[in-house]
Amino acid sequence: MRCGAGIDARMVDELAINIDPIQAGGRLTADAMKAVIAYGDGYSVCDNCRKPNRLDYITKPPIAEFHKDLAAWLNMDSARVVPGARRGFQAVAHTYAKKGDPVLLTSLAHYTEFLAIEEAGGIACEIPANDRYIVTADAAATKIEEIKKQYNQAPVLLFIDHVDYQYGNVHDVRGIAKVAHQYDIPVLYNGAYTVGIIPVDGKSLGADFVVGSGHKSMAAPAPSGVLAATAERAGEVFRTTAITGDVTGRMFGIKEPEMMGCTLMGVTLVGMMASFPHVKERVKHIDRELENAGIVHEALLSIQGTKILSEFPRKHTLTRIDTTGSFDTVAQSHKKRGFFLSSELNEKGVAGIIPGATRVWKFNTYGMTREQATYLAQVFVSIAQDNGLAIA
Repeated sequence: MRCGAGIDARMVDELAINIDPIQAGGRLTADAMKAVIAYGDGYSVCDNCRKPNRLDYITKPPIAEFHKDLAAWLNMDSARVVPGARRGFQAVAHTYAKKGDPVLLTSLAHYTEFLAIEEAGGIACEIPANDRYIVTADAAATKIEEIKKQYNQAPVLLFIDHVDYQYGNVHDVRGIAKVAHQYDIPVLYNGAYTVGIIPVDGKSLGADFVVGSGHKSMAAPAPSGVLAATAERAGEVFRTTAITGDVTGRMFGIKEPEMMGCTLMGVTLVGMMASFPHVKERVKHIDRELENAGIVHEALLSIQGTKILSEFPRKHTLTRIDTTGSFDTVAQSHKKRGFFLSSELNEKGVAGIIPGATRVWKFNTYGMTREQATYLAQVFVSIAQDNGLAIA
């Protein structure tokens, strides 16, 4: 099957169990698929845009109500949809960081957080993770004091990932935010792997801003995301334009500079809206997701030489694993070398592992049924057995 212009139809999730670490939470719901077809045209949501001509005021489809629902769901006061979590980072960093200002993030932070700081002219200062790859409140306090001595000022902003992308570990957001607020540092909560996966209460966590990824964790088309703020901070990052043309005298009403006016149009926005009822329900069942993940973890750990590098027991379905002592020993003499694992997984209907990876790699079981998790566990064990690896 082809989409035209030589583009093959993508059927990964239809034909295989997909354990790609960044795709699991972004698979579209059936309702979002319908929205893709119905609202695929670029400006399709603008049919009923009226003054003040801003996205979050449109009532048909119910975009205005969706913005209110998003904020309430995250226990924040205002929300905007953005083209991916990175645009949320960018908007907040640009609001608070000026050239030479120190900005806090962590040694496990996503590269887009660094880029947001760089674009604003800030200096990236990392809170180091401990030997268990966890970022603590004590480490944050120590780093802030170091920054104050080095730069003669406190950091102007702190980025903290609740769950990091490298290990899928859960960090002490509440404790870190409490420390930051003692220095009057605004806190941006990076929920790229949590908003849409687990319940998130922004104010309870101490966040001034909550950023989520639609296409990573909210079953939405890419690029999409959410930026929510407390009432105290909303007027700063969601400030309205004050610019005037010097020839025409033109002004632009209540457009928001950090949002560049309107943000998501068409399929990205309506797809997120269509999935939202499903996403609100699924976050209530993270325990079931962890149980399914545990079935796979148990099977992998039964293969002699396999280690889980993420915190254990797991609190999230994204997991970093070390198979240097198991599958990689097979790769040393296998005719396909490191590609044997992804090849054998594909033959058994499992996709998403980086081809050639047999040492350290990541996978994500989110969204699996119990039957799929059990089958995946059996597949890993059978591949190990077929290649002469010992099973405990």
